[in-house]
Amino acid sequence: MTTAAHRPATLDDVARLAGVSRSTASRVIAGTGFASPDARERVATAVHRLGYVPNPAARALVRGAGVRLVVAVIGNSAAVLDDPYVHRVVGSAARVCTPAGVGVALHWLPLGDPTGLDQLARDRSVCGVLLVNTTEELLDSVPRSLRGRVVSIGVGSPTVPSFDVDNAAGAGEVLRHLYDTGRRRIAMVTGPQWLPCSRRPVEAYRALMRQAGLPERVLPGDFSAASGRAAAGEALRRWPDVDAIYAISDETALGVIAALRDEGVRVPGDVAVAGFDDIPLAAMTDPSLTTASHPVGRIATAAATALLDGRPAAPVTLFPSALVARASA
Repeated sequence: MTTAAHRPATLDDVARLAGVSRSTASRVIAGTGFASPDARERVATAVHRLGYVPNPAARALVRGAGVRLVVAVIGNSAAVLDDPYVHRVVGSAARVCTPAGVGVALHWLPLGDPTGLDQLARDRSVCGVLLVNTTEELLDSVPRSLRGRVVSIGVGSPTVPSFDVDNAAGAGEVLRHLYDTGRRRIAMVTGPQWLPCSRRPVEAYRALMRQAGLPERVLPGDFSAASGRAAAGEALRRWPDVDAIYAISDETALGVIAALRDEGVRVPGDVAVAGFDDIPLAAMTDPSLTTASHPVGRIATAAATALLDGRPAAPVTLFPSALVARASA
């Protein structure tokens, strides 16, 4: 039942029907504070008759549980918030939080300045924090009051559960594919040096090159297409015999392909190119991009669910990455 044809019952409707104050009705429904047995009975009857459904956000505020899940992204500038990867994390978190009446907010944490976490810890509207691009320094700075209400997509700590892709295994699959198709002079374009999770693919690359007795050719990058362009040019100058370039992200790999084309280098005829992430554009380029999968949606969903559930999560949850072989390699 509702109080009007198109309006659900409100807390005021419940209080009016039960003959109690709004604050009494609120305390009874939230299960906090004192109310007489008679008042509790009348409120319960009114809730049943009206079909009243409590607003979970309002109840969370009353209990100090928070009404917002904050996706806090670490980066050199606020431009990191425009990253499509971040948008996918926020979208997946919102799909988890909306049915629970919890909003999702996006927040920039400047690299090297962990004080923003203190502000989030003091904000009573925040029910949990999902860290993205997490660093060891930030993990060391997590306020005690946030423990149990913070998870990381990336590296974690004994008090901050980690949810991430197994990018070392994914990199290994791509690199073995390059080797199995005859490539022996393989260069790699890395991610930002400050980002711990980007080091694992580099370690996998170095291990596989040593195992195969091949030279290590590592070039700096930052996940951007521009860094891929620069790295490709440097690879051609330093190692004219290069026959494959593996980039730590698809966007970087697309920059590599663009630079090679500018130099008249055929892909994959002269140089094979592969990336990581399997972004939608990877299947639509010419040539289509060989890469490895990165289940961003599943990772973000699991992380957000762990925050809302409030139960202890495993210290590390890794999601598999698989080779996606296409025309570029």
